[in-house]
Amino acid sequence: MPELLARLFGTPEASAAFGDRARLQGMLDFEAALARAEARTGVIPSAAAEAIARRCRAESFDLAALAESTAKAGNPAIAMVAALTSLVARDDASAARYVHWGTTSQDAMDTGLVLQLRQLAAIVRDDLDRLSTALAGRAEEHKGTLLAGRTWLQHAAPVTLGAKMAGWLDAVERHAARLDQMLPRVLVLQLGGAAGTLAALGSKGLEVAEALASELGLALPAIPWHAQRDRVAEVATFLGLLTGTLGKIARDVSLLMQTEVAEAFEPAGEGRGGSSTMPQKRNPVSAAVALAAAARAPGLVSTLLSAMVQEHERGLGGWHAEWETLPELCILAAGALRQMVETVEGLELDPARMLANLEATQGRILAEAAAMALAARVGRPQAHEMVERASRRSSETGRPLSEVLAEDPAVAQHMPARDLAAVFDPRSYLGQSAAFVDRVLAARRRRREEP
Repeated sequence: MPELLARLFGTPEASAAFGDRARLQGMLDFEAALARAEARTGVIPSAAAEAIARRCRAESFDLAALAESTAKAGNPAIAMVAALTSLVARDDASAARYVHWGTTSQDAMDTGLVLQLRQLAAIVRDDLDRLSTALAGRAEEHKGTLLAGRTWLQHAAPVTLGAKMAGWLDAVERHAARLDQMLPRVLVLQLGGAAGTLAALGSKGLEVAEALASELGLALPAIPWHAQRDRVAEVATFLGLLTGTLGKIARDVSLLMQTEVAEAFEPAGEGRGGSSTMPQKRNPVSAAVALAAAARAPGLVSTLLSAMVQEHERGLGGWHAEWETLPELCILAAGALRQMVETVEGLELDPARMLANLEATQGRILAEAAAMALAARVGRPQAHEMVERASRRSSETGRPLSEVLAEDPAVAQHMPARDLAAVFDPRSYLGQSAAFVDRVLAARRRRREEP
């Protein structure tokens, strides 16, 4: 990601985890662990393993030279192995012959990627927990805060701010669960050699694989997965789903922040959300970032799903399509998540404005409540028609819906004025809002108590 935009659309941690140096270090960590595993199993001398491991430090490599070699070789692992071999040879010519012993470029690149994804998982898990904690606190605090529920961008029926935030929280908790469920499938070693059989390691193949997995703290899959890219695609789809939810939260916040609505605001700060020409502006910056990520993510996910169709034992082109696409998606998702964490933690709310907006339609937001109350007496079709007619009259005259209904003889015949007035208390028409908040919070607590 361009440096000028890296802090806007990403996070320092995610950018570091997927930068060139991190990609290189992931491959070098594989090479160092491979050498140690092969020494443990008697495949190469211990002295050679030590000499190789000493040189597996990214800062010792010339990234510009590796980039130039990669353009010719076709992948960065080939360039890295050649450079590593030269570095090891300076110290121990006999050890240099054992660099990358019995493995292939894709083993180094895929396992290096898995190590990078492990870093990302820790970043995402921490920020998901922060977002969940912030939402849980806000949902509990505002369980009874009245808010206009909106469907198709129009007033619909009263809800509570707590219920809205509980909806966000419930989705965030599902993503946290998905992450935990996904990681055992993703954090696995890739070691297959040229065609996925480990033939170059002879009878020691599985023993080396087990030792290498142990060295790296990764699981050993049942079989190498060079051309089976569902693990990579699963990460992509998880990030796409997460980014979609973050976009949903951002969309709601930005709509609540509109001048005409003014019910919620992103946290203020020096230089945050200003305009180059309009001094009064307070723009929803974090929402813009999350919405941009949600717009970009589906295309990136689509690329990674398309890349699953690979040829025979090692793919041509499909594997290569992952190299830039997945890191971009990882950084975007992490950036959108961090923006929404900071937004929810510092969200500024105006409950008085929420109540004023709720009352802006002269009680018409409770038209369904009135129709349901009348339906119990005259039947649903007739009640709906009566309230619909009264709602039009209320809108045309600017008079409260309750007054218009009270003046209708057909309504008065079936509903006493006292009963009708009670219908227009928004707190009496919140349904199970409070119970839903409690259910989401209880589910969150149970998840955290699970072993």
